[in-house]
Amino acid sequence: MLIGYRRSSTSDQVAGYQAQEAKLLATGCTRIFGEMTSSVAQRDQLEAAISFARDGDCFAVCDLSRLARSITDLCAITERLAAKGVTLKILSLNLDTSTATGKLMLNLMGSLGQFEREIMLERQRDGIAKAKADGKYVGRQPTAQRLAPKVRELRTSGLGASQIAARLCMSRSSVYRILSEVA
Repeated sequence: MLIGYRRSSTSDQVAGYQAQEAKLLATGCTRIFGEMTSSVAQRDQLEAAISFARDGDCFAVCDLSRLARSITDLCAITERLAAKGVTLKILSLNLDTSTATGKLMLNLMGSLGQFEREIMLERQRDGIAKAKADGKYVGRQPTAQRLAPKVRELRTSGLGASQIAARLCMSRSSVYRILSEVA
């Protein structure tokens, strides 16, 4: 049986998610599992797909990045599949782990994918550092601290932390943090 797995990182990526389904169906997948979640989140449908797979099945994904987030993750997934007698097919690379060459290429491509991601993150960090140095990147503004004067005012008027939090739409822990700064 050819089992497909598709994933998009967010629910905003509907077109890509649907395109993956179309490719998997065109390949001949008779059962497709899918989810819209980050690769670092718990992937329940990936787990369900691996559990569903049986000896002799083939597990297909459109792209390596939809399956694994690192070479370690990729190796763990492929080992689990291999232990069940299931091969892996990466459609975008025309790669099939039923052959020795396919297994070698999978490890090479996985390593290159992880390298590419690490380089991208490095560039991103460099860009943020430069923007900070130029004064163009200030980060997220602390929202609770903007309301600190109002929190103190409500506290002096006799309201408790829960009431202040409800009135200002903030967490009680933020109220306590602000109040502890005064003490």
